[in-house]
Amino acid sequence: MMNYHTRKWIKPEDLNPNHSLFGGRLLQWIDEEAALYAIIQLENSRAVTKYISEINFVSSAKQGDIIEIGIEAVEFGRTSLTLRCEVRNKMTHQKIITIDKLVFVALGEDGLPKPHGKTKIEYVADRLYVKNTDSEL
Repeated sequence: MMNYHTRKWIKPEDLNPNHSLFGGRLLQWIDEEAALYAIIQLENSRAVTKYISEINFVSSAKQGDIIEIGIEAVEFGRTSLTLRCEVRNKMTHQKIITIDKLVFVALGEDGLPKPHGKTKIEYVADRLYVKNTDSEL
């Protein structure tokens, strides 16, 4: 299920010469949002971007628009996590961009891929509940 975590307000400094959202700025926001998602899911602050598939610019955003970035986990590998991304206009839900695959790899302290042991989405609240429950036993 696609979860929309971050909203951005398109400001003058985010625009290209055509007065629409600069694609590079949007890709920066997407990479940061996806990296944070992967770091939280894999419980590893050394998760890095390995691969981004074809980027499909469906429509544009203009100054004053509010957009939201949606991320969905689609596959857990041994050392990797594959995500899907969709950005849409918050008010109209019109798609702005879709990316089918963003692959993040968990690294160890040595900078090499490290198995993460995850097989499904976990929610931080559930982790905290389990840890709190364990500590009370």
